[in-house]
Amino acid sequence: MSKQDLSGKVVLVTGAARRIGAAIVTRLHENGARVAIHYRGSDIEANDLAARLNGEREGSAATFQADLLKLESLTELVSAVREWGGRLDCLVNNASSFYPTPVGSISETQWDDLIGSNLKAPLFLSQAAAPQLRENRGVIINIVDIHAQRPLRNHAVYGPAKAGLAMLTRSLAKDLAPHIRVNGVSPGAILWPEDGMSDAAQQSILRQVPLERPGTTDDIAGCVLYLWRDASYVTGQIIAVDGGRSIGW
Repeated sequence: MSKQDLSGKVVLVTGAARRIGAAIVTRLHENGARVAIHYRGSDIEANDLAARLNGEREGSAATFQADLLKLESLTELVSAVREWGGRLDCLVNNASSFYPTPVGSISETQWDDLIGSNLKAPLFLSQAAAPQLRENRGVIINIVDIHAQRPLRNHAVYGPAKAGLAMLTRSLAKDLAPHIRVNGVSPGAILWPEDGMSDAAQQSILRQVPLERPGTTDDIAGCVLYLWRDASYVTGQIIAVDGGRSIGW
């Protein structure tokens, strides 16, 4: 399909300065979209990414800072993107906190952060964006996790938060139809945690992957592109991009 299929359309991607978020922004921009790059603290990376994309196509990218745990920031974020882009066609809820919370040491602060970033913010940001998306028969895409279905040891808050996001995806798909499609992408072993993981742990995970290799951020970005651009009769679905891990462990 033409790389300009999304020309003139505007997408907001949360947590978009680095890693999977930056890959999603780059892929959607390559296909003609104007991209609103949300960040919380990664201002240098966000501005560098926007500068690179604007160098390729002037006025096609902008950065927006917001703390998604503050509800008032969500409506302000949507308004700022609308003012910049003139419209909103797609929302990608990618921003996420991820870290272990062993039972016996879980704090309310950890609960508020993990539930807030992975479930509460996507709900209220989707609610804030819905009027704009409805005008344009838009799309919401949530980045879930294969551990929404299978628990990850010592992540007793993160897993339930992502499980909630999976159900939220289906619920919004039903409630916002027929004017807004809502789907999810569920990554497997794409990027290892930033705080490190031993080679032995990585190999243990990869032994559970039928394709016997990790995926890439481009794999996730490609699925997001499909769900926005090509999947006009798909809603309420969550696609696992995991090399088959979810069927084999």
